[in-house]
Amino acid sequence: MFGLMFSLRTGSSWPCNRLRGLNGLKELPFLRNNSSKMSSDSHWLPPADRDQLMMELRATGWMEVEDRDAIFKEFHFKTFNQAFGFMSRVALQAEKMNHHPEWFNVYNKVQITLTTHDCGGLSKRDIKLAKFIDNVAVSL
Repeated sequence: MFGLMFSLRTGSSWPCNRLRGLNGLKELPFLRNNSSKMSSDSHWLPPADRDQLMMELRATGWMEVEDRDAIFKEFHFKTFNQAFGFMSRVALQAEKMNHHPEWFNVYNKVQITLTTHDCGGLSKRDIKLAKFIDNVAVSL
């Protein structure tokens, strides 16, 4: 009658690098595929690159999150269907990039926060996804 549910945390509180060091876990296929690959796009942004890239994103409405190394933007659409369509398009791209946003949706409003958990802050992946998100929003 009762089921046992558990989850394996691979976020910032339990990094994948630490998981690979635990006996037996490194052989799990879902860990092998996600934790062993880290593209150069998921490295933390150096200050010089960050200043230039953030200047471009600020011009389109992205803001740096005050209490963490992340960026945030809020989008407003005419209807819930338009907001949901936007989220669906972003979700498909995020899945291709293996880089998923933190987001919140109520009716026609979508709030998005981007950060790279693998490196503990902003990376080129966040910048690429933010630019993609802006292009999708403009096209609707």
